[in-house]
Amino acid sequence: MFDAKEFIKGLPNLPGVYRMLGKGGEALYVGKARDLKKRVASYFNKTAHGPRTQVMIGQVAAIEVTATRSEGEALLLENNLIKSLAPRYNILFRDDKSYPYLTITGHPYPRLGFHRGAKDKRHRYFGPFPHAYAVRESIQLLQRVFRLRTCEDTVFEHRSRPCLLHQIKRCTAPCTGKVAAEVYAEDVANAALFLEGREDDLIQLLTTKMQAASEAQAYEKAAAYRDQVRALSRVQARQYVESNRGVDADVVSCVIEGEIACVNLVMIRRGRHVGDRSFFPANAEGATAPEVICAFLEQHYVEQPPPGLVVTSEEVGLEGIPVVKPSHGERKVWLDMARKNALLAIAQRVRDRATQEARLLALREALGLPEGAQRIECFDISHTMGEATVASCVVYDGQQMQKSQYRRFNIRNVTPGDDYAAMRQVLSRRYERVTAEAGRIPDLILIDGGRGQVGAARAALADLGLHQVCVVGIAKGPSRKAGEEELILESEARTLELAPSHAGLHLIQAIRDEAHRFAVVGHRARRGKARTTSMLNEIPGIGAKRRQALIEHFGGLRGVQAAAIDDIAKVEGISRPLAERIYKHLH
Repeated sequence: MFDAKEFIKGLPNLPGVYRMLGKGGEALYVGKARDLKKRVASYFNKTAHGPRTQVMIGQVAAIEVTATRSEGEALLLENNLIKSLAPRYNILFRDDKSYPYLTITGHPYPRLGFHRGAKDKRHRYFGPFPHAYAVRESIQLLQRVFRLRTCEDTVFEHRSRPCLLHQIKRCTAPCTGKVAAEVYAEDVANAALFLEGREDDLIQLLTTKMQAASEAQAYEKAAAYRDQVRALSRVQARQYVESNRGVDADVVSCVIEGEIACVNLVMIRRGRHVGDRSFFPANAEGATAPEVICAFLEQHYVEQPPPGLVVTSEEVGLEGIPVVKPSHGERKVWLDMARKNALLAIAQRVRDRATQEARLLALREALGLPEGAQRIECFDISHTMGEATVASCVVYDGQQMQKSQYRRFNIRNVTPGDDYAAMRQVLSRRYERVTAEAGRIPDLILIDGGRGQVGAARAALADLGLHQVCVVGIAKGPSRKAGEEELILESEARTLELAPSHAGLHLIQAIRDEAHRFAVVGHRARRGKARTTSMLNEIPGIGAKRRQALIEHFGGLRGVQAAAIDDIAKVEGISRPLAERIYKHLH
């Protein structure tokens, strides 16, 4: 039995992290503390705990602690441990990629770009945005209004004529001198004003310039300013936030309905509503809304600074994060909007769950799978005439695709184009590791292919002693149309054709299509990498010196690919006929 009183006596009054462990050594809960002794003691000295906490305390068999130099350091360690241990009683939010930003580069002719990751001091960044779509939408808007370039620097520096974007009036083509440097710089400055939330100042500035151009009878220039003012006015009319120009705020609302908890995050940057995003935490059963929001804020802001204002639907107290819960005014309107978004997200999730349950039930009945079967893994092979063969494995479990568990395999040492050998290799590699690590064997394995691929898969599983796993092949019908798939049940030496409207077939199609997509993306990346490294090596007449000269002149292979024949011929040691040969090979 765990002796809490004796354990607490030896704890220091220091900041740190504590880990509560169960009888089997599994992590039950990870928490941080300003004072380890006081925080851990509070679990065992108080009796007024919620049901969730009481159940957890009853399962504690041991506690481990780590002292840190500060509470901030404890917060970082806590989040790292939560990600790695996934404790049963911690409310867990998915570890998404860093949030995207829109960037204006520090180039003499700056480009608009999408950015995710570490920042460069030479560039300016605006955001963050809740998702990539919001960034790309802003880039498209700025292209229409200010016609700034979006091409990479290597392409920009070696253009000999304007690209299609110039022809459709989305770029002023600074690459070929179609716009004066000072005019382009003015457009960049105006775009920055817009991104800073200073639309009123910008519209006033452009209106003044339009009137001046009109008075000077420069009507074409005045018309351009007029079009910009109109476009910006339309955008401004669509913005939700009216009275808080320049404010940066996150609005966080939590809704719990039944067993589903949802946190909706609305992002307001420089007074503009840039979008929202809904999160569904794991391990939130029995948790209260304040607990869910507190867990979200701690995990969300651990790797990025909070904005100047965080508006929440619940009272929470966190050091270093300016949190408010408004009762009226515009901030309350923001919260109401976030709450409606959360309710809509929950309703959609309920509909999706019902659909997935119906599909899984129909598939179990069609294939004769046991009642508890729910984990499905699907494999696909992708290559181009045997080149750069890649196999994919996607996982469906818990009535949804589990993207964090997807895996790709680079197939080696098989005859190019031998899909049977490739399939046998990928299943051997996949389940050798799963069995060695005592991982979970799927209830159903789907193979994108016919009898040959299914036979290869069963042979690989037989070598590993996994005879009991159900393997089903998905062969395309005679016309290769969706709905005409033939299911190969090798273990029963029979085939099965489900009706195009069959819910179980819809689930198989969705999983199969995802495996195909994942395989194709991996194959194209591997093929592109292989071709990129060998492209110049394959051109007759291009040795090490000329290859190095081309790379140095154009700043890399992408620059060479973007160059025109005349530009390539200007490189020392490259004749006109050789330049034509290089261009033809690269295109």
